[in-house]
Amino acid sequence: MDTAALVLLIIVSSVLALFLLVLIVALVYLIGILKQVKRITERAENVADSMESAASIFERTASPLAVLKIIGDIVDKASRIRKRKG
Repeated sequence: MDTAALVLLIIVSSVLALFLLVLIVALVYLIGILKQVKRITERAENVADSMESAASIFERTASPLAVLKIIGDIVDKASRIRKRKG
């Protein structure tokens, strides 16, 4: 091999090795970031599930509470009318 070709081969090999090293480091950081994203999405799913269950419980109890409030209002109005008459 010619001296210029040998120098060029060494330079290209060094650059490729450097790029490979940079790529490995970047992949390690990317894997770490993806693990954090996975943990965040799992927590978000848990929060969404708990909010959904709380909403369904509220939905089930909201109707009876509304009925009880209406009945309470009727009783209050009836007692006020009786106090005025009595």
